[in-house]
Amino acid sequence: MSMHTATIEWSRAPHEADPKTFTRNHVATMAGGQQVKMSSSPDFLGDPHCADPEQMVISALASCHMLFFLALADVKGFPVAHYSDNPVGELGKTDKGMALTRIVLSPRVGFVDKQPDADTLAAIHASAHKRCFIANSLTAKVELDLG
Repeated sequence: MSMHTATIEWSRAPHEADPKTFTRNHVATMAGGQQVKMSSSPDFLGDPHCADPEQMVISALASCHMLFFLALADVKGFPVAHYSDNPVGELGKTDKGMALTRIVLSPRVGFVDKQPDADTLAAIHASAHKRCFIANSLTAKVELDLG
């Protein structure tokens, strides 16, 4: 098993737009030392110039899916030249409260030389999704838009 760590740091300060409440801004420091400015979503008094936890979850999902896709495509003889995604997460009410209920990944892939047919491409994505640690950790419905 592997362990994964981060540090979250926040200090009380007045909210910039509403001094009657506190700032949601904080810093996440990853194990490698890189820092991410974070806040809550602007819908919840957060700073729109910072990453919010929901963005971090959908980014983690898209990154995990991509990394498995790259490895699987390479093994199948379809080396990837470039890959991009614009994941979208939908926050909704559940019986447990608010949660990410739906995440849509929209990967766009370019290959080095040969392009897999549509069925092979879909199978590689399905296999990547099945193996993705983050997807396996979420209760949100994850959809792929291969459009």
